[in-house]
Amino acid sequence: MATLLEQLRSMSNVVVDAGDINAIASFRPQSATLTASLISAAIQMPQYQNMVDEALQKARSSKVSAMDHLFLSFGLEILKLIAGSLSVELDARLAYNAAEMVDRSRQIAERFVAQGIDPQRILIKIPATWEGISASQVLQRQGIHCNMALVFGQHQAIAAGMAKASLISPLVGRMLDWHKRHAGKEKYAAKEDPSVQTVTTFYRYYKKFQFPTQIMAGGFRNQGQITALSGCDILSISPGLLSDLHSQHTALARQLDPQKAMQSMLEPLAIDQTVFQRMHQADAMATEKLEEGIRGLSRSFVSLENLLHQRLSQWENGSALSHVAGDVFMAYDLDNDGFITREEWSGTDAVFDAFDLDKDGKITAREIAVGLGILHL
Repeated sequence: MATLLEQLRSMSNVVVDAGDINAIASFRPQSATLTASLISAAIQMPQYQNMVDEALQKARSSKVSAMDHLFLSFGLEILKLIAGSLSVELDARLAYNAAEMVDRSRQIAERFVAQGIDPQRILIKIPATWEGISASQVLQRQGIHCNMALVFGQHQAIAAGMAKASLISPLVGRMLDWHKRHAGKEKYAAKEDPSVQTVTTFYRYYKKFQFPTQIMAGGFRNQGQITALSGCDILSISPGLLSDLHSQHTALARQLDPQKAMQSMLEPLAIDQTVFQRMHQADAMATEKLEEGIRGLSRSFVSLENLLHQRLSQWENGSALSHVAGDVFMAYDLDNDGFITREEWSGTDAVFDAFDLDKDGKITAREIAVGLGILHL
């Protein structure tokens, strides 16, 4: 019998959730995401110091910031490693300014195209606020592809589909964490998992009403969530869970099917700004997780800016970058209790998992140092 992973690949496009540059280089996923947290980790590594210095030097003689130069440089490096598309994270501090998001997204796309990259390979990853979805509608019409992030509610998914966003990327694990905390439950059976039910509803709605937007579910906490969403357009799975799926040979039945979705009893909803805001206020999980996500992603950009400012100061003074592990750790240890929890972490789950060496759900300063190559086990 075929492995679970082989069966899953016959139903869904399975991609590796490689959230750091070393994992991308090792696993060569079909697609990847470039985030501020990935760059913050990568610029501490010795092999990327020249890229940092070059970005700082270019920023001194151009109107483009060092951060923008780094996003382009790392993006080009990652595109050499993958065959498919790269989602480039937009600064979440712009999440409620549609005009700024449109302008910044155009600039990002134009920089990659100017380097000879096919525009089909670049997606701009935008927070799914009403303003973000409105910006994506403008951008999609202009041929700039959008990946809507932080989609937790039906109103967000439908509005993104109406805007014809190329992709939405709901984080299944973060939905589950919220429901476990608010319901006081330790675990859910896969079919009863509220996060699985939410993504299933998104899928059925898109297929029934023939939306072109694809769903890339990711951030899985367990194998049951993955198999319960077999048939979803794209499944982004961590290396550890991929290994588990590859080692098992039980039969897998497809759970999400476009033909069955067409027969569902869902009714169409017309989402305008008023309806979106009303539904958003009524959806506690979507409201809390969207704001939490925007705050976290914004902190990632602030942290990267601070690292670059520090590096520039030390670079200009001719001194070596030091204490980087402590700097990164303090940026995320929000309550100063000596470790970073998944809730405090503002980067991707895949980066968190890479740093969490003992898999206890917490990151220590030592694990940060080991992950950055400053200490060795």
